[in-house]
Order: sequence, then structure tokens, then C-alpha cells
Amino acid sequence: MEKKIRSALPVYIAAGVFLLCAAVLPVYRLWAIALAAALAAAAYIVADRKIPPRVVKVPAPERAYRTGVEDADELLKNMNGGLKALAALDGRIADEKLSESIHRMVRAGRAIMGQIEEKPAKARDVRRFAAYYLPTAVKVLTTYAELDESGAAGHVAASLREDVHKNAGIIAAAFEAQLDALFADEALDVSSDLAVLGAIARGEGIDAPGIDTSETKPHLQL
Repeated sequence: MEKKIRSALPVYIAAGVFLLCAAVLPVYRLWAIALAAALAAAAYIVADRKIPPRVVKVPAPERAYRTGVEDADELLKNMNGGLKALAALDGRIADEKLSESIHRMVRAGRAIMGQIEEKPAKARDVRRFAAYYLPTAVKVLTTYAELDESGAAGHVAASLREDVHKNAGIIAAAFEAQLDALFADEALDVSSDLAVLGAIARGEGIDAPGIDTSETKPHLQL
């Protein structure tokens, strides 16, 4: 995040004006001291307005998660760290195909976190994902980035690159499958509601061809 730091120059300018006034005014008199202080204050205000603050980049503070469920908050904190690491790795890896897979992972991961924030009880459904899939993705891609940056071109390096390329899409699909699994209960509820609605419509002699009353099977959870 960006942080603005006010320049110290206005302070030095004000001090310089005061010293200059002290050199030409009889500062042993009260009015002279008051005038010197007033001129120094005016110089500070003008300089502070004219000299822009320095803008620096500082680490953003960690977001505090407060779902009311301690385990869910801890899981969200860990997931946030892992997804931030993936986003940083995307900046280190130039390969477009891998970058696309990383984008899929981060997008699905953030959506999973959103679901947990809304319904903390879902945290128990993603523990294995958060404990294995996410950190494994970070580990594998970190190794790839370090290998790429080293310039290694031997047989082992080429084999490792090939393995990462083959499996990055699979890992991204696992992220998306976990997100999909979180909607299994909602899918069943919607399917049941539509089935009831269709039955009511048919009972009242209303043709409702657009309502699919077939049951929706839940996705397997990771």
C-alpha cells in the first residue's frame, strides 16, 4: 500500500526564518520574539503546502477476519497468506500458460474465502484443501520460479519444468472443484424448490416447460 510521508523541509525552513529574524530583530524584546515566531509559522505553513509529501510503498497490514468462529478466522488468515504468495509468484513467472493457471487458482481461492466469510460453517469443508492443495501449489510454483530465475537448463531442470506445466492446470481445476463443492447444498436446495414449484404449477394447470424438476446431484468434495 502507498503511504504519504510529509517532508521535513518545512521545519528546516521555519527554523531558518526564525534564526534570520533573530539575527536582525531585537529578540530580547517580547514583540520581536512574537514577530519572529509568527514569521517562522507562516513560512512553515507556506512550505508545507508547496512541498508535496513523499510517497512510499509499505507492506499492507494483515486483514483481521472476524467471522465469530475462531477456526474459520485462522483458516481465512492462512488462505489469505497462501493466495498472496501465489499472486506474488505470478509476477516472477513469465510463462503465460502458468500465469493463466495461477490466475484461476487465485480467483477460485478468493471466491472460496468469500463463501467461508459468509458461512463460517463451510470452513470444515475446505480444511484439506487449505492444508494441502494451496500450500502445495505455492511450494511447486516457488520451486519453478527459483529454477527459472537461476537459468538452469539441465535434464533435471527441464523435467521439473515439464512436470509443473503438466500439473498446473490440474491444480487450478482442483481449486475450482473445491469452490464448486461449496455450492452443493445450495444446488440441492434450489433443485428441491424448483421441483416443488413445478408440481404446484402443474397442479394449477400451468404449463412450466422451463422448470427442470430433475434432482441435482452434489459434487464430490475434495
